Amino acid sequence: MAPKIIYEDADFLAVNKPAGLLVHRVSGKRGEDETLTSWLLSRYPEIKRVGDDPEARPGIVHRLDREASGVLLVAKNQDTFHYLKSLFKTRAITKIYLAWVRGRVLPRRGAVESPIGMVRGTLKRSLRGALMRKEAVTEYRVLEYAGEGTKEPFSFLEVRPRTGRTHQIRVHLQSIGHPIVGDRLYGPKSQPAWATRLMLHALSLEFTTRQGERLKIEAEPDTGFVRPRFGIDGSAEAA
Repeated sequence: MAPKIIYEDADFLAVNKPAGLLVHRVSGKRGEDETLTSWLLSRYPEIKRVGDDPEARPGIVHRLDREASGVLLVAKNQDTFHYLKSLFKTRAITKIYLAWVRGRVLPRRGAVESPIGMVRGTLKRSLRGALMRKEAVTEYRVLEYAGEGTKEPFSFLEVRPRTGRTHQIRVHLQSIGHPIVGDRLYGPKSQPAWATRLMLHALSLEFTTRQGERLKIEAEPDTGFVRPRFGIDGSAEAA
């Protein structure tokens, strides 16, 4: 599935990134499949000089995990890049995600306020990680329960990360015993058959543009972001 432009003006554009697409190549690695940045450069060559590291991340203001999908902002010029970066840094952008997680989340509303750091010798993050440890806050609320009374129920969450740490939502939800469905890095290696991807989607970003306009950009989940359906025997499959 290819990326889709969902908003564009003279200063920036918003892309609905599909799950499985890497945003940019990892430094020092070559020969990887197409990335979002290579797809963007073929259509917007003017962004090749935009950003804090334009050779690696042209125009990219923030990031989404490869396995996640949803809204991603791309600056077309350096002034807009710095402006949008400042909004993320000062938490002036409202970010809303959708996630299917394992188990029945209680209470129905809550927040995880635990610093996150890197685990030494790996690329994983953890509440116990000592390297580059930073404050992290994730709020959530339950939108729906599925499979109540079965061996393994699931919860559908609206998630609002107040900070923007790498793997923040995945680490925080796992820390309270409800890893995201399809997450083999922070959850069990064995995943439900209905989960063909990481069930995490960046639904919307809301912020004020440089021109003073209040803007909310939304991206609907792709067809792989599904709801589980339960059979007579209580087993779950894609709805």
